Amino acid sequence: MKKLAVIYHSAHGHTEHIAKHVTEGAQSMPDTEVHLVKAEELTSMPNILLEFDGFLLGSPTYLGGVSGTFKNFMDSTGGLWRTQQLKGKLAAGFTVSSLPAGDKQSTLISLFTFCMQHGMLWIGNPILPEQHRGVPYDEAANRLGSWSGLMAQAGHSAAADSFVVGDIKTARMFGRNFAETAHRISNEPRN
Repeated sequence: MKKLAVIYHSAHGHTEHIAKHVTEGAQSMPDTEVHLVKAEELTSMPNILLEFDGFLLGSPTYLGGVSGTFKNFMDSTGGLWRTQQLKGKLAAGFTVSSLPAGDKQSTLISLFTFCMQHGMLWIGNPILPEQHRGVPYDEAANRLGSWSGLMAQAGHSAAADSFVVGDIKTARMFGRNFAETAHRISNEPRN
């Protein structure tokens, strides 16, 4: 059994909507327990992270980086960093902004750097963009072409659940791929 956490911050519900689909994808893998956790709930008790085999980290992209709330969560793990207690755990990242680019790559790099400092193993996004195979752009998986993590786009001031089909499909595939990888890679030391 693998125990995973989808940790996210969402001020307006968009990142939470994607987080739920990432969770569904990860839960579709047998023998996988997935917890959906708000980043702000972990800030005062980061040691809970030790219970999990891997983390799917999600933040909206605000001004080219993670939200302040998500950054507070990241900063709260300083004690775990000093003792490298998260070393070897799996991690991946996802983000949402209102524009197709929206500097989402900067957010993913911030999440990646955070995980590398903790000694975690980063799992990217191996999903090939489907529009190259003739799937209509809004229905295509990985339509935004991100391999470092999952990117999704929510229109400016749009309802929290107003994503194109392709982004929802990608979120589920991303979660499933992470769970499959967690089962392939053991976090336990070998003799």
